[in-house]
Amino acid sequence: MKSLKQLLKSLPSFYSVDTATEKVLLKTIGLCLSGGGALGYAHIGVLQALEDCGIYPDVISGASMGAVIGSVYAAGKTPQEMLDLIKNGKLYRISSLMHFPVAFWKSSGLSNHQPLQKLIKENCMENNFETLQKPMYVCVSNLSEGKWEMIHSGDKLDEWVAASSSIPGVFTPVKIDDKIYVDGGLLNNMPAQPLKNKCDVIIGCDLFSPSVVRKGVKMRNIFVSSIRTMQAQNSQEGRALCDYLIEPKGVEKYHEFNFEAYQQLYQIGYSTATKFLIDNQDILRLRRKKDDAG
Repeated sequence: MKSLKQLLKSLPSFYSVDTATEKVLLKTIGLCLSGGGALGYAHIGVLQALEDCGIYPDVISGASMGAVIGSVYAAGKTPQEMLDLIKNGKLYRISSLMHFPVAFWKSSGLSNHQPLQKLIKENCMENNFETLQKPMYVCVSNLSEGKWEMIHSGDKLDEWVAASSSIPGVFTPVKIDDKIYVDGGLLNNMPAQPLKNKCDVIIGCDLFSPSVVRKGVKMRNIFVSSIRTMQAQNSQEGRALCDYLIEPKGVEKYHEFNFEAYQQLYQIGYSTATKFLIDNQDILRLRRKKDDAG
């Protein structure tokens, strides 16, 4: 089997061309990123592998950590710049994402989202969906109405990303317009639905598959397996909408709070996506020059 580098050299052009009109055919590419806590660092590796092949998503959707990574990417940050943010402590340690209030035992959650909201404000111009370089859809769970919603406009980007990442019982919920919002992955961990009518091709990256309990009945194993199984089930509709689905299964040996393992998780995402591109060479018809990316 050819390596990815050899494969790319053998391709004649970045573009698909209509031979009848000699016009370049550029397809609109959607990218859906699942939730997964620290496991979401694998998304950055997937993005790097796609860009290395000349595949630049035009529209992004995401839940939880997928919403965080997706929003920063939609703001124009490259995968390498996102890695630098992690190395500089912005998304590196658990303490960088969580701020524990003094009376946290009396609060509705263990941590609030002030550091995360600051990160979004610093890296997403004007903290506004409309000023992002790429359209971004953030999935949140509306507990006031018992449904998931997709948010894609307005000047509260930091609040919506924080809401999408509010793991119940870990982070405090976010109240916006008198409604209570928590982690988008609670009800829809693969929110590809808004990409369906806006994109010609949808690429998905799903970090979760149903988790089987193999090591007895320890509370931690049961809890993690329960959450992952629930998210795997609510992801089925979104997964079915994806034309290409990348699943970095190597992340399973880590858990959602292994923020210190960012380099390993990034590499798993990059290696998985690279193998996927080699095994599914028709996706390379989506190659383009970066300047042509939406």
